[in-house]
Amino acid sequence: MGGPLRDQVYLTLRDEVLGGQWAAADRVTEPKLAARLGVSRTPVREALARLVADGLVQRADYGYGVVVPSMATIRDLYELRIAVELRGIARAIENPQVRHDPDALATELDHWYALRADPPAPAPEFVLEDERFHTALLAASGNPELVSALGGVTRRIRAVRMYDFLIEGRIETSIAEHIEIMERVQATELDKALRLLHEHIGASLEIVVERATRALTARNSHGPTIG
Repeated sequence: MGGPLRDQVYLTLRDEVLGGQWAAADRVTEPKLAARLGVSRTPVREALARLVADGLVQRADYGYGVVVPSMATIRDLYELRIAVELRGIARAIENPQVRHDPDALATELDHWYALRADPPAPAPEFVLEDERFHTALLAASGNPELVSALGGVTRRIRAVRMYDFLIEGRIETSIAEHIEIMERVQATELDKALRLLHEHIGASLEIVVERATRALTARNSHGPTIG
């Protein structure tokens, strides 16, 4: 892997976390990680700081551990996510002067058309692609504060959501839904786009909670203990 050492270490550790290689009970330390990766503690410390900022890792007794939110927190965060994301389209419905950036929509659609033509295999890392879509769609509506708020939410639910993309067919379904939502926005069929987006995120919080429960169970039981 090329690039600065601190970036290499960060990407390696991030992929381990997103790949489910850190179980909920694992506690990692800078010295052990540095020894395992064959690097000094400095890039490890910087990588862990970035993972904390990403919402994937938190400081814990005797080191660091993965973030595993409570079910009550997951429910609250999904309510916030729905409100923020739907607002991006709702504000354009309420105010005809608010228009989604057509160039941004076209660029993002090209990306998803390519993924539809050659979808990746099930993998937890796809959560980052999924976040890319939702961020791009919201950003195209022209309110950077909404985008900032969404970023805070997605970082906190990422460790749970990544398990969605281990389910066979889930990635293909997400790609198709992303394209349909964005095409509706592009065609200014905003009422339809709003409904589709709501369904896509999870119109029923109970379904979301059920998925999150499965994800948390997987997180609590998955992965070998690592240093």
